[in-house]
Amino acid sequence: MTPKTSFMAVVITLMACSLPITAAGQSKPESPPPMQGPAGWSYFTRGGAVYQFDADIEDDATFNVTRFNLEVGAGYRWNRQDSVGLALGYTYNGYSFSSGKEPGPFADKPWDDIHSLSIGVPMRFGLNSDWSTFFIPSVRFTGDGDADVGDTMTGGLLGGFAYRFGDRLTIGPGIGVFSQLEESATVIPILIVDWKITDKLSLETGRGQAATLGPGLTLNYRANERWSVAVGGRYEKLRFRLDSNGGNPDGIGEDSSIPLFASVTHRFNPKSSLSLVGGVELGGELRQEDEDGNRIASENYDAAPFLGLTFGVSF
Repeated sequence: MTPKTSFMAVVITLMACSLPITAAGQSKPESPPPMQGPAGWSYFTRGGAVYQFDADIEDDATFNVTRFNLEVGAGYRWNRQDSVGLALGYTYNGYSFSSGKEPGPFADKPWDDIHSLSIGVPMRFGLNSDWSTFFIPSVRFTGDGDADVGDTMTGGLLGGFAYRFGDRLTIGPGIGVFSQLEESATVIPILIVDWKITDKLSLETGRGQAATLGPGLTLNYRANERWSVAVGGRYEKLRFRLDSNGGNPDGIGEDSSIPLFASVTHRFNPKSSLSLVGGVELGGELRQEDEDGNRIASENYDAAPFLGLTFGVSF
């Protein structure tokens, strides 16, 4: 019998290997590198911590989540349009469940600490002075710390084209194809938007807050060189492998929602920033499946507020 490799052991090993990179200030470029700055190497890091307050499930059962995210990476730019990067990210989601009036599938601690590791290679290439294309292949491992690492792996490819309408608008189509744990691959059409509506107001697709997963749409207002505010939203789905010794051995857990958020950002200088972010999770649903992806239980949860801090540094 082939011995199983603990997912938590891989997390500790890879994060230990990334510590020298973190100290150098590297980070993961989730979106294609910007078409500006001199040729050569660049390094950056970003991350944050967010606390989701108690959300009601059923029969007075509740749960809350502590989320932490750290991304490190490096990129090389040959010229204004051509670049390639390497990225490593880690996300922690610590769930805490409390029982209600009666026992239920989500009142008896179905899972607690969920870890995610991601590795990506973002690439951008200029086709001419106005058109560019980008590709971001990635691999992700998401599961309980005691899950077999081989059962937590998924992969994906995000790619598309963008057209530059002068200095204020870049827009273009794209598509994402991502494998899912015990599910068919997900195909997501996307629209890349980077629109400088005025000198202070901009609309863009992208990350939003750094401690969450998934694309979104963000409206930014830059009051001055130091301060800016933003509002945005996205759809998120966190799907993960459970451990072999719990109540649902090697099963699947899922948490999906639509977070709406607002943030206030202070820039210490052009390359470092700190943000206060808050908002509410809407349309939330928890789901349990067996090891083959067959549904065991699912429950909607009430709107849940969240609050946190995020940061970004580049070199």
